[in-house]
Amino acid sequence: MDRSSQNVIETLARLGSAARGAVFVLVGGLAALAAWGSGGGATDSRGALQTVLAQPFGRVLLAVIARGLAGFALWRAIQALLDPDECGSDWKGLARRAGRGVSAVTYGALAASAVTLALGRGGGGESSSTQDWTAWLMAQPAGRWLVAGVGLVVVGAGIATALKGWNSKFEGQLALDRDTRRWAVPMGRAGFMAHSVVLSLIGVFLLLAAWRARSQDAEGVAGALRAIQEQPYGWI
Repeated sequence: MDRSSQNVIETLARLGSAARGAVFVLVGGLAALAAWGSGGGATDSRGALQTVLAQPFGRVLLAVIARGLAGFALWRAIQALLDPDECGSDWKGLARRAGRGVSAVTYGALAASAVTLALGRGGGGESSSTQDWTAWLMAQPAGRWLVAGVGLVVVGAGIATALKGWNSKFEGQLALDRDTRRWAVPMGRAGFMAHSVVLSLIGVFLLLAAWRARSQDAEGVAGALRAIQEQPYGWI
């Protein structure tokens, strides 16, 4: 790959990561407002995009975020197919690359959601989407086992995310000076741990859906945050 191609891919990855971060910041901020009783409620990625749409110049902002998310999805696809991270072709490396492939599809779908919202077309939330594909999967042969398998994979991803945060494995991907690293790394660790909790809860909901044969029990990010909020001292 020549230098100009590398620069284009790097730019896509940076813009995509920034757009992904913006969505996460919105989800976290809305969850914090819900916890403090300041209006609104815990929401998911699509809810965050709808919040952007409601702002001045919301359609323009959504278009920028959509482009960034599409760039991130493309970067994930490159990671899965071309293996620039040198994960390898053993079972562990292939599993990591497969995870990046799933991420490419996920963020590609989120970019498409941003585009449809910017064009004035509605759409259900993440939880309803999760329940729809869970119902479809459950309708297949051995569907409950398939849903349970997906739930176990998601729980496993949550555990892996926690380990990544605990061990600070993401530090090698940061080009930061020492002073910036002092606050960025602890924030990153906290973020990975929080992401781990949400992923694990989504996996547990899928396992419950498989156990009860009820796709309505499956939840996305918003459902996981609401489940936390409903616990004793859950607002903390």
